[in-house]
Amino acid sequence: MAEHGRMAEFSLSGLRAVQQVAATGSFTAAADALGYTQSAISRQVAAMEQVAGAPLFERHARGVRPTTVGEVLLRHATVLLDAAAAAERELAAARERPAGRLVVGVYPTGHLVLLPRALALLHQEHPGIEVSPHSNGSRSLLRMLRAHQVEVAIIVRAPGDDYDLTGLRHERLLGARLRVAVPDNHRLAGRVSVTPDDLRDESWIVGAAGPGDGHLGAWPGIDQPRIAYAVKDWHARLGMVAAGLGITQVPGSVMSMMSRGITALRVDDDGPHTRHVLAVTPQTGNPLAATFVGVLRRVAGADAL
Repeated sequence: MAEHGRMAEFSLSGLRAVQQVAATGSFTAAADALGYTQSAISRQVAAMEQVAGAPLFERHARGVRPTTVGEVLLRHATVLLDAAAAAERELAAARERPAGRLVVGVYPTGHLVLLPRALALLHQEHPGIEVSPHSNGSRSLLRMLRAHQVEVAIIVRAPGDDYDLTGLRHERLLGARLRVAVPDNHRLAGRVSVTPDDLRDESWIVGAAGPGDGHLGAWPGIDQPRIAYAVKDWHARLGMVAAGLGITQVPGSVMSMMSRGITALRVDDDGPHTRHVLAVTPQTGNPLAATFVGVLRRVAGADAL
């Protein structure tokens, strides 16, 4: 009877918190992914530890990892949460009104325009769907999708990217050739287009990326380009261009961010310089994911984007 009473005290929110801490190896990262405060995640985990009768995590050099008791609980938590999610999806479909939580992974610059506009339209048309966004490099997002840590991955594929999409559904949302951003007072700013030879002696502001993250460097094919700065944030990169500190490549998703003082130029180059944005989901159907991909498709096709 005591064991039965103890099992009855487990909560889905507590199990979800335990699962996310184990997946990310961090209470802080779990809080960000689930949209809670770190203290709320800590309380949820503490409540589950009280029910389990033992610690669920132990600290190590890079964060936390499950204890033996934690691994046992995680196996059952996965089954229970999957069953709860399946029930939630079926009930939503029965009501003909999709509802539930959807974890969406998006490449970093997708947070600038595509994702915010998609969320705005989703909230307007499907207020019952709650999205938890997670930003990462495209290759990392595909690993998370296969590990069931995200349910939709919005990735960007540039020429030469060899992403393995076997067994996954993928749909092209956007495709645009890269351009070069220069300050308005630049010697090339008055031209409609330039060639790679025009860019060989320029100073470049390039992306600073972590392992597995996509980034933009100097224009492909330029030997030994002069790199002035490497920065990760697009606002900082464009600010440096406006200040005359160098030039940079820009994808279509960043064009709408460009402030006064910057001109975008087409590069006349026969090489493959088009980046494609893809929505990737598992082969198994998920009504919430399908609804969100449909919203993404409409937003990506809008003239404003």
